[in-house]
Amino acid sequence: MSQQVVAMRNIDFIREGRTILSDVSLTIGSSEHWVILGKNGSGKTTMLELMNAYQFPSRGKVEVLGRTYGECDVREVRRQIGYISQSLFEKLGAADPVWEAVATGAFAFLRFYEVIPAAVKDKAHAMLERVRLGHVANQPLATLSQGERKKVLLARAMMSDPQLLIMDEPCSGLDLYERERLLADIEDLGRGDLTIVYVTHHIEEIMPVFTHVALIEQGRIVASGEKRNVLNEENLLKAYQVQVKVDWFHDRPWIKVLG
Repeated sequence: MSQQVVAMRNIDFIREGRTILSDVSLTIGSSEHWVILGKNGSGKTTMLELMNAYQFPSRGKVEVLGRTYGECDVREVRRQIGYISQSLFEKLGAADPVWEAVATGAFAFLRFYEVIPAAVKDKAHAMLERVRLGHVANQPLATLSQGERKKVLLARAMMSDPQLLIMDEPCSGLDLYERERLLADIEDLGRGDLTIVYVTHHIEEIMPVFTHVALIEQGRIVASGEKRNVLNEENLLKAYQVQVKVDWFHDRPWIKVLG
């Protein structure tokens, strides 16, 4: 039986008089991999920030890995969460060697100020090999391409052997080749013992490994559940205000815009 990994209950999130999320409820089980899908500004990233306890709701409760935020030490919970976002990459040391940036993920640091344990260094190199970047391990972080940077974040996120992997638009800015390579790495990770939450506004990024989808529009969830039940023309019209046709190919959705 699937165990509960994330539970967001009746969440409102209001900042400076603006309602960003309204009555959002979402439960994610341990055997599930979710995509949160919606337009820019719909509230997707805010949902991730609440899951990571970088923000706290104006109303409602967030429970992650059996802990209720506001009633626990969020630092302990974050050690069990791998997180990928562009803003995180920008906080890492641009001159640091790639392997060292990856190694910081073992302790949720942004950089080291002391000797790095040999076992952590070895694991960082192993993670880079896993995402096919072993050859750049000693290069400065700033020398990497966009695709390589996203893979470094993925390797870093896996350093702590997380139970929950949260990704905020990891394919943003990638060309077709780099996108498909990164999605293949994510597909491979999804076969392991962790739960994935993946934010995007591109339906074609929903790989076979993803089991569930939540569609969000203007801070409200308009549909959620198993991906084939959610990703239909009626629900996508609610989320995007565009008429589309959905085709499935190898358990992956593709859309055609109508008219």
